[in-house]
Amino acid sequence: MAKRGKRYRDDMTKVDIQRSYPLEEAVALVKGFSKGKFDQTVDVVMFLGVDPKHADQNIRGSISLPHGTGKTKRVIAFCGPDKVEGATAAGAVAAGGEELAKKVEEGFMDFDVAVAEPAAMKYVGKLGKVLGPRGLMPSPKAGTVTPDVAKAVRDYAAGKIEYRNDKFGNVQAPVGKMSFSADQLLENARYFIDEIVRRKPSSAKGQFVKRVCLSGTMTPGVRVDIASGAPVEA
Repeated sequence: MAKRGKRYRDDMTKVDIQRSYPLEEAVALVKGFSKGKFDQTVDVVMFLGVDPKHADQNIRGSISLPHGTGKTKRVIAFCGPDKVEGATAAGAVAAGGEELAKKVEEGFMDFDVAVAEPAAMKYVGKLGKVLGPRGLMPSPKAGTVTPDVAKAVRDYAAGKIEYRNDKFGNVQAPVGKMSFSADQLLENARYFIDEIVRRKPSSAKGQFVKRVCLSGTMTPGVRVDIASGAPVEA
């Protein structure tokens, strides 16, 4: 394990790593950690009781948090000529069909999110080997394949986030910045936790949410007792 810096060690004295804190207290603790030299992202990690080996237990989707994430995204849109102007006006850094797909195939990767209308997937499908490994492949489950391309561009450019569980069944997402107010972080975190709880697969057995942790980019994690800060599954 890498040696932790003095700031991190000092922050560790402010939290009981064996305790689960009510969400409001967890937010206050994270906000009280050393700020560092940049505006750190605050993340929520949820350790879930799902088996990722079973497709029907995988969690994937997208969500717009009440206060955004504090970060804008560069979005491209795969669409027909009739929707290019609307996508560009909504904030797309590039929009088009076959010509945009060719541009990406040739190495253009200056974007964070790719959205597509269903009719344009005939071009996007060929980019699986390019976009797939980077997590950029448009998907109906993530809300990045949609007839309303302009709205998708607008939402993702404003900070809409995608989430999906990893191979261990954990889901992680940014819920704001250290510069956010405690109320903004609290509302965003609760909104995200509630979203994941609602997405519990019917085939998942036993305890669904096993553990929740809140942390800044360079801070210790704070365990969250979601039973006292957000609704949990019945």
